[in-house]
Amino acid sequence: MTERVFGHYAMAISTQPPVQSSVARRRSRARQTARVLGSVARTAVQLARWRLHWNSYDLEYVPGGLGTNFMNARDAVGLIPDGATVISTGMAANQRPSILYRAVSDRFAETGHPRELTWCAVGAVGSRGRSPGSLEECSAPGLVTAFIAGHLETVTAFLAAGERGKMQLHTLPQGEMAFLIEGQAEGRSDRVSEVGVGTFLDPRVGDGSAVTPQPTFQLVSVEDADHLRYRLPPLDVAIINTPYADADGNLYVRDASCLSEIHDAARAVHANGGQVIVTVADVIDRDPSSIYLPTEAVDAIVVRPRNEQVASIPQRRAWTTFSVGEDVDEERALLDLHMMNSLSGVIPHRTAADRVLARLAASVITESIDPGAVINIGTGLPEEASRLLYEAGLAKGLTQTSEAGVWGGIPASGICFGASVNPVRQESSSWMFHRYAERLDLTCLGLLEVDSEGNVNVSRRGERTSQYVGPGGLPNIVHEARTVIFVGAFETHAKLHVRGGRLTVDRPGLPKFIDHVREITFNGQMALERGKDVWYATHLGLFHLSDGGIELVMVMPGVDVQRDVLQRATARILLPAGGPTAVRVVPSAIVTGAGFRLEWGAHPLNLREE
Repeated sequence: MTERVFGHYAMAISTQPPVQSSVARRRSRARQTARVLGSVARTAVQLARWRLHWNSYDLEYVPGGLGTNFMNARDAVGLIPDGATVISTGMAANQRPSILYRAVSDRFAETGHPRELTWCAVGAVGSRGRSPGSLEECSAPGLVTAFIAGHLETVTAFLAAGERGKMQLHTLPQGEMAFLIEGQAEGRSDRVSEVGVGTFLDPRVGDGSAVTPQPTFQLVSVEDADHLRYRLPPLDVAIINTPYADADGNLYVRDASCLSEIHDAARAVHANGGQVIVTVADVIDRDPSSIYLPTEAVDAIVVRPRNEQVASIPQRRAWTTFSVGEDVDEERALLDLHMMNSLSGVIPHRTAADRVLARLAASVITESIDPGAVINIGTGLPEEASRLLYEAGLAKGLTQTSEAGVWGGIPASGICFGASVNPVRQESSSWMFHRYAERLDLTCLGLLEVDSEGNVNVSRRGERTSQYVGPGGLPNIVHEARTVIFVGAFETHAKLHVRGGRLTVDRPGLPKFIDHVREITFNGQMALERGKDVWYATHLGLFHLSDGGIELVMVMPGVDVQRDVLQRATARILLPAGGPTAVRVVPSAIVTGAGFRLEWGAHPLNLREE
């Protein structure tokens, strides 16, 4: 735990410029140590308070003297009819409508209603079974019988139900779901799109939307050679968390961590004649200039003073870190975020080899774009590359974004993924995907498998339903991005070490570069046809996608091309014309960190000459 908590601190100071004297160096380290200890103390207290109260829900509470659409949680969810299609909003632990999840579960346990619901969620809304407050509250048999989401991995109870044949599971790209919700608000029931053609979403290639076998419906069909048709069932109920309401029932999103589908979901359900159920943390004075949703668009409002901005952060003591226009201390905010993720066990331990990979990926990013670029960073190892961009002072020259609708700032990681430190603006998910269609210079994403054609699987970890992940926002994001960088291990469970400027494979793992991926989430050859520049950064080296497949461009010092790469991959890997000896070696600064600098205009990898 100590190494995990202080790992960010150690990496941060390793990239700082040299100080002028030993005295100055000691003082600087003392200040940084004090800053880290202060962050540990703050976040430990916060998490302890959260853990003490995280299962406290007063389902009968309703303050007096308010409008008629204020009611307690039990009565509010009583508006949900059996067989309804429900959508809940939020992303990861941001803006979770936790009390409404609990109220639905509680009412079902007492009365058997509502039952046989179809539930939709665009982003990840589970807790992997680790804590209350997520959609997993609603996993009792018979309550939800069909689940449609862009990301399923965190809703482990639903995956388990799907594996037992008790729940039908479907997946769609987050962007297409966001557009479909927006469309229902405007009277459109489906959408024709190029996104997903040639992937598992295409019924000519895979199973379309169906995750579980023998589906009773299908949400994707073939329109023509170059297009698919997507649809969602009409949305009957919206389950939403906004920060505040006024006494008349108007809703406000001041100090929300992200907006995701709040506005579009309410409009869609209202257009369909359904019920919009909202939970807020407090009742504030009316402010006509900042009303986000008017009272006419809301059917029930539940006040829960313990509502969270993000899991463990009470909305009534919101972190202005995530608010537009606050301009908080970024270094302190990022350190607090890291400590929160570390102490709660959300993020994995990062090894020396991971840090090398992060430097390689960050170098590819800076050589692939220019200042002013619009980029999207995914979860996991790509977040480490994003951190290096910040530490190098380059983040200010970029517009970093989140598919949850956050534009600008520094992307938050782990439990807060979807939010941003010092965001420039917050909009809906559909707004963001529209912006991506206008301009997205680069995306940096994780990977599970890569195959000989350059296809990537990020949606299926294994053959079992319980191992399903979902495509998330990737299909829309890679469709629009000019440059795509995938970052991940070359093998699963390999043991590596870095010493003396060399990377050594101590124990090989299971191949991730294979002949055919389990599921095509990204179609490599179709990406090339659209003119995209595609890279695969791994612990062992860097690969580039060409017409013939994946080509090994450079390897880490110490890596033997034949033994460690070609013999360990079942994928067909291309080499430069000169063979193994023509493969370039990654610069030593990336491996050791000594003298490593990220700068615009510096191209130590010479990628633009490839």
